[in-house]
Amino acid sequence: MQHKGTATLDTPRLVLRRLTVADAEQMYAHWTSDDEVTHFLTWETHGNVEATRALLGEWVEDYKSDDVYQWGIVLAQTNELIGTISAVSLDEAVDAVEIGYCMGRAWWRQGIMTEALGRVIEFFFDEVGANRVSAKHDVANPASGAVMTKCGMRFEGVRRSGARNNQGVVDVACYAILAEDRA
Repeated sequence: MQHKGTATLDTPRLVLRRLTVADAEQMYAHWTSDDEVTHFLTWETHGNVEATRALLGEWVEDYKSDDVYQWGIVLAQTNELIGTISAVSLDEAVDAVEIGYCMGRAWWRQGIMTEALGRVIEFFFDEVGANRVSAKHDVANPASGAVMTKCGMRFEGVRRSGARNNQGVVDVACYAILAEDRA
């Protein structure tokens, strides 16, 4: 893969961009403080904006590497930060990227995450040269699988007791799309 780092990406409704420490207040207000948003995630709800600010400080530092992909999801019309989407793992041996995402509850069920994920998949295939883009979700969160399916990802199976999130050890549904699937 030819890593590009977290480049700014646009969609009809969104700007996907690097995060800054100045994003802490919106991020905390919109999702890191919400137990319902973090229910199926691997990190705990933030107890205060300082926890969000500290995390953003780490992410900003990580941007120094060209193989880090961590986007803030911003509504183009209002410039409001509503979520994140990122590469949670890279496997250079098979040119594979695994994506993870989360978004504030107020923006669920509007096709926004499908739009963001679709653009990120396009970026990884067309700009980075990935062969495989995958994602997974707790089987108790089928809405996330619907996002993946809408983006052309295929259901590959369930890994029993395959991950740990805020619910403990859970079964995860796995999805992927290959470069050849887009032809």
